Amino acid sequence: QVQLVESGGGLVQAGTSMRLSCSASGAGFSTYHIGWFRQAQGKERERVGAVSRSGGSTWYADSVEGRSIIERDNAKKLVYLQLNSLTTDDTGVYYCAAALSPSLVPHMSEYKYWGQGTQVTVSS
Repeated sequence: QVQLVESGGGLVQAGTSMRLSCSASGAGFSTYHIGWFRQAQGKERERVGAVSRSGGSTWYADSVEGRSIIERDNAKKLVYLQLNSLTTDDTGVYYCAAALSPSLVPHMSEYKYWGQGTQVTVSS
């Protein structure tokens, strides 16, 4: 079982950057792909990125492509999401989640473990 805790959220200004952390505990962290999701108020949860078990492969949604970096440190059981050039559209609760699926971007239902989320509010 893996427990995930996100941190690093808060109030940030548009045009700046943020770096969120996903800290894991429990066994088998390196066997899971990790996805980053966000949910804006009144909207469905969307995946913004994912990183493979080894950290060697990443995927980004079109909404963050080119201004986002996901990194992973299996020794420290940490995954980072950096998002640059923030806009108010980036406001939402950000979650990390773990999936055992062979696909780097499986269906959302295949994510077995979720963090509690961290709120990010981007002010204009």
